[in-house]
Parts: sequence; structure tokens; C-alpha cells
Amino acid sequence: MSSTVITPAVPPSIRPRSTRVRRSLVATVAAGSAAGAVLLGSGAASAHVTANAPTLTQGGYGVVTLVVPNESDTSPTTTLTVTLPNLKSARAEVLPGWKADIVKDPSSKEATSITWTALPGTPGVPVGEFQQFRISGGPFPEEETVGLPAVQTYADGEKASWTEPENSDGSEAEYPTPTLTLAPAAEGGDHHGSSTATATNEDSTAQASSSDSAARWIGGIGLVVGALGVVVAVAALARSSRRAAAASTNAASTDTGSAGTEDKGGSDA
Repeated sequence: MSSTVITPAVPPSIRPRSTRVRRSLVATVAAGSAAGAVLLGSGAASAHVTANAPTLTQGGYGVVTLVVPNESDTSPTTTLTVTLPNLKSARAEVLPGWKADIVKDPSSKEATSITWTALPGTPGVPVGEFQQFRISGGPFPEEETVGLPAVQTYADGEKASWTEPENSDGSEAEYPTPTLTLAPAAEGGDHHGSSTATATNEDSTAQASSSDSAARWIGGIGLVVGALGVVVAVAALARSSRRAAAASTNAASTDTGSAGTEDKGGSDA
């Protein structure tokens, strides 16, 4: 009596499903990571100290925002000193955890520089983060561009001098000077400011703060979306693997039963 051993085969329909799920996992992880990167990129700050004042005009008054990232891998930023273009009026925005000191020329009484210092017991600008410093003042020079040289000091004593001009070939310097680009003043406009200009500056400050907060929220949402995509894909793969294993077991049982019946029939013959 001879018996035939039949090796159970996994139905072809099972293998493609597992392959499809694995491909889906890779696609989901890639999509989630890309979404997170794009969203985070929209709120990321420049690696250099920068200055911006969208509503400021040549010869006018306005609010200037300095964005200061911490580029040290080991130490927080504790001091920022910015040279000002001899402003008749200069006021620093209240910033919790920081003290602002404005230096004025003894004779002209014009503001020549401002220094922000982190108060004792406060973190300053921690590693991997950034801080915005704002000053309201004027009149700014009647020029298209105005440089605001800055010196950033870290807790370990290291300094970064953001005072270099643009390279001769037009490329950016390693430590470029924060520079404002001022629009021409409207003809007949009030260079010395007004209640309307003040309100506009305050609105601009509030909008900048709101935009920064929104960017951080969007970045966080991007990370959550990416993480959820990975979790869902892994769970789907696990379920598919269990189903494939069960299907394989059932197929094996069915084929073994059929083989037994065939062997019995051959013996009776």
C-alpha cells in the first residue's frame, strides 16, 4: 500500500494580501513622515538671527521683531545685544524672564543699542528653541535697508556676532547682520506716527504672536498624524498576519483530510 503525502500550500490569494499590507504600511509611514515634515517646516525658524518689520517704512516708526534661534548644542542663550540706528524713541516689549536695557547717547538722547538679559533662575533661550524679541521705535533711517548688528551670548560664555555684511558675490555670510527692508513712505504720510500707526503696530505684533503659536500647533499636529498613521498600519499588518496564519492552517487541515480519504480509498481497492 502506498500513500501519497500532500504538502499543504498556502493559497495564492493570501500572499498578495500580506504583500499589499506591507506596501500599504510603507506608504502610510512615508506619507505620515512627509506630512509631519511639511507641517513642521512651515513653522520652522531660520537658523540665523533675523529682523523683520512688515509695516515699517523709511523714516517711520514701527515694531521690529528679532527672531533668535539657539544654535548651541549644549548651552542656552542668556544675552542679546542689538545696535540701533540712533532712534529718538525706543521701547522694548515686556518679555517674561528677561530684562531689557536701552543705552542712549548722553548728548542726543537717542537710543543706540538695546540688551536683553535672561533673569536669574530662568531658562533663557533653551537648546533647540528660539525666542522673539520686539522693540517699538523710530524714526528709522530713510533708507531701503537698515542693518541691526547683534551679539548673542550663551551661558557658557561663547558668543555669536551677527555682524557680517553680505559676501561680495552676493551670497549670505556665515554670521549675517540682521537686516530690515523698508518700504518707501507714502507721499504726505506722517513719519512720526499716529494713533492709527500705533494700533497697526500692535495688531501686527499680535498677529505675529498668533502666527507663531499656530505654526507650533500645526507642527505638533503633523507629528501626531504621522504617529497615528504608523500605529494604524502596524495594527493592520498584525491583523493581516493573523488572518493569513488562520487561512493557512485551515487550508492545511482541508488538504490533509482530502489526502486521508484518498489513501483509504486506495486501500479498499
